[in-house]
Amino acid sequence: MKIGVFDHLDGGHNALADYYEDRLRLIEAYDRHGFYCYHVAEHHATPLGYAPSPSVFLSAVGQRTRHIRFGSLVYILPLYHPLRLAEEICMLDQMSRGRFQVGVGRGISPIELGYFAADVPRTQALYMESFQVLLKALTQERVSHEGEHLQFHDVPMVLRPYQQPHPPLWYGVGALDGVDWCVSQGVNAVINGPFERIRQMSDRFRELWAQKGVPEDRQQLMGTARHIVIAGSDAEAIAIAERGYLLWLERFIKLWKAHGMSPPFGAMPADFKTALGQVVVAGSAATVRETLLDHLQRTGVNYLMGRFAFGDLTLAESTESVERFAAEVMPALLARP
Repeated sequence: MKIGVFDHLDGGHNALADYYEDRLRLIEAYDRHGFYCYHVAEHHATPLGYAPSPSVFLSAVGQRTRHIRFGSLVYILPLYHPLRLAEEICMLDQMSRGRFQVGVGRGISPIELGYFAADVPRTQALYMESFQVLLKALTQERVSHEGEHLQFHDVPMVLRPYQQPHPPLWYGVGALDGVDWCVSQGVNAVINGPFERIRQMSDRFRELWAQKGVPEDRQQLMGTARHIVIAGSDAEAIAIAERGYLLWLERFIKLWKAHGMSPPFGAMPADFKTALGQVVVAGSAATVRETLLDHLQRTGVNYLMGRFAFGDLTLAESTESVERFAAEVMPALLARP
């Protein structure tokens, strides 16, 4: 069992320069308190994501921390030249001395892809081909590739990753066959949604690894995320979580709503009472601890990612949640068989 952090970097109310500094200070707290990994999303043209260039933000993360792993979740591969992205990954992995993690994906929003003049119906094929080239670029000294979308001949790759053969890979799973792909490629998986859907995927994940003869404690990570707020009382924490979640949700669906569309794989609950106890866990440390232990049992995941900063939560509110979580919740989760 491992515990990390997922972050959309959805916009706050303070000045943007101050917002970045506050978030970096919070990540320093994640580092101090022993969280496994910090993952940041990539989004464009929306207040859901104020880190549209993950590498830029993560370069600062690497310099402000010493122990925590960190990475993208995910790099939207159709928007990158894979050879240049490989160079960025090598730089970040070397600068952090092997703490970098690489999340990859096609991009969940056709709206965002369309803003970059991407041929949206063809992005899945481009994504798969870019992934192949990226792996070549991270593991080979010279890259040649002849594909439908990309062609390279004998390109020298001067930079090498610190971790060999390459940093750990991550993927956001949207359908059951995505689990099969993750296992076949040795990729860590993240899935969100109802308990039953997550459990179906995590069971499949373990089943496929078992078929490969890999014991559970050696398998890749299959994780899910929760918005987490901890305060002195349940009522205080729930009030903070409701305020932050509703604003975060407004940003989550902003582009989709503006274009008369809905996010795939089911949107987050629009009603806070429905979200509470599912994607949102708020209360005293004791309440959060028991709720998350139940969630782990019901989902079967071996990786939990907390969202401790979302909506208009202040740095003080998020920091309090992190400190209470680390002292009173995390030990019980990590000790769970």
